[in-house]
Amino acid sequence: MEPSTPFTAGRFATTLLTFGLAAAGAVAFFKLPVSPLLRWIFRPFSVQATLPGASPQDVATTVASPLERHLGQIADVTEMTSQSAVGSTRITLQFRTEPRHQRRRGANVQAAINAARADLPTSLRSNPTYRKVNPADAPILILTLTSDTMTAADLYDAARRCWRRSCRRSRASARSSWVAVRCRRCAST
Repeated sequence: MEPSTPFTAGRFATTLLTFGLAAAGAVAFFKLPVSPLLRWIFRPFSVQATLPGASPQDVATTVASPLERHLGQIADVTEMTSQSAVGSTRITLQFRTEPRHQRRRGANVQAAINAARADLPTSLRSNPTYRKVNPADAPILILTLTSDTMTAADLYDAARRCWRRSCRRSRASARSSWVAVRCRRCAST
């Protein structure tokens, strides 16, 4: 006798057993302990500044360094990391974990940016900006533009103008960052 013989002979009993196991599984599923997802109550702040067309070294020395000096003077900063790329820099600040001071921290970050403005290059088109960030964010769109005829700064400006027009039509809000690089193979339209 094979192990499947009782199940093929008693189809009604097999059906009842299947429904019983499915019902027990459904009940057990809702009784399983599941840990909640990590909540970022203490979001870090990200400060971003752009200097179109500048090399990463120039951005790091002329933009990131003065910002880091002033942001480092804020009380309760536990960690500060910065990334410089072609034409932009991003500085991430972590604070000691006390949620009641989150609004005051934003004001302190803005005050440090305002204080650093005197040390930043005059060619900086706009003031650095800050925002609370979620470290688990990932980009959903990466768009690359290249051109044989346009400079990196012109390409950057054209992309930004086009993107802003597109965003005005949309109701969704998004965070975007810009990098322009000159390429010898492709031509933009």
